[in-house]
Amino acid sequence: MKGFLGTLVVLGLLLLVAGPAAAETGGGDGGGSINQGLIALGAGLGVYAYRTGPEKVLWATGARELTTATTDAERQLVNVVEEMAIAAALPRPRIWIVPDPDPNAFATGQDPARANVAVTDGLLAMLDRDELQAVVGHELGHVKSYDTRLMTTLAALVGAVALISDGISRSIFRGGVRVGGSGGGGRGGRGKNAGGLLLVLLVIWLISWMLAPIITQLLAMGVSRKREFLADALSAQFTRNPLALAGALEKIEHAQAPTKAIKRGAAHLCIADPLGRRLDNREGLLADIFATHPPMGQRIARLKGMGYARLKQQGDLPA
Repeated sequence: MKGFLGTLVVLGLLLLVAGPAAAETGGGDGGGSINQGLIALGAGLGVYAYRTGPEKVLWATGARELTTATTDAERQLVNVVEEMAIAAALPRPRIWIVPDPDPNAFATGQDPARANVAVTDGLLAMLDRDELQAVVGHELGHVKSYDTRLMTTLAALVGAVALISDGISRSIFRGGVRVGGSGGGGRGGRGKNAGGLLLVLLVIWLISWMLAPIITQLLAMGVSRKREFLADALSAQFTRNPLALAGALEKIEHAQAPTKAIKRGAAHLCIADPLGRRLDNREGLLADIFATHPPMGQRIARLKGMGYARLKQQGDLPA
C-alpha cells in the first residue's frame, strides 16, 4: 500500500512540475499547441521510462538473463530464487547475472509479476548457499513491498522533468518566447511584458534544471535506510535465518573493489552501495538525506540480534 501511495505522490509531482512549467512557455501564436505537445511528449516519455526502466537498468549493467543454467553455481541460484519466491508468496522473477567480480545484488520491475533479480558473478563466487538465499530474500522483500515500482516511477519523473527543462531553455535562449497580440500598447509596454515573462521563464527553467538531480536523490532515498531495514527483516522472515544475511553483508562489506558494472544512477538499487561511499557508514540528518544505504554495521547488528534471540528461543544458547 505504501508503494502504491508513493507512486501516486510521484505522479502528482510530475503534473505539478509539468503543468505550470509548460504553461509559461506559450505566449504567442501557436504557443498553446507547442506546449500541449511538450506536455504530451513529457507524459509519453514518462510512460515509456516507466515501462522500459527495468530493462534499461539491466542493459546498463551489462547483465545477461539466466534462462538455462549451465554451471553448478547457476543451478544453485535458480533453485534459491525459486525457493525464496515460494517463501515470499511471489511469482518467480526473471534471473540475471551481472559480469562483475564485486559481490552485489539488486531487484527491479514495476510489480511482482514483472520482477527481475540480478546478482553479480562475485556474489555467486563468495557466498555459500544460505547466504545467497538470504540475499535473494532481501531483494524479493523489495519486490513484495513494491519498492521497485516506486523507483521506476521516480526514474520516469526525472526524465519528464529533464524534457520540460530542455523545452523551456529553448524558449528562453532561442527566441521562442512571444508576448502580446496584434493590438494594445506600444513597444515599451510590450518590451516590459516580454522582459518580465523572460525572467519568469528563466526562474522556472533554473528550478526545473535543479529538480532533476534532486529527484534523482529522492529516488535513492525512497527505498534506502528504512526500506533497507524492512527488506532485511523480510529476508529473515522468508529464510528464518537472519544470521545468514548478517554473514552475507559482512562478506560484501569487506570486499575491496567497487562494483564497476553498476554506476551511480543504479546505486540505490543494490543491497550494498556499489560506490563504497563513506557517508553510508554515518548517521544523522546529512546521511539520511544523501546516503543511499544505512550503515552496514547497524544492519548487521540488528540481524545478529534477531538471530541470537531466535537461537535463545530454540534453546540453542545458554539462558
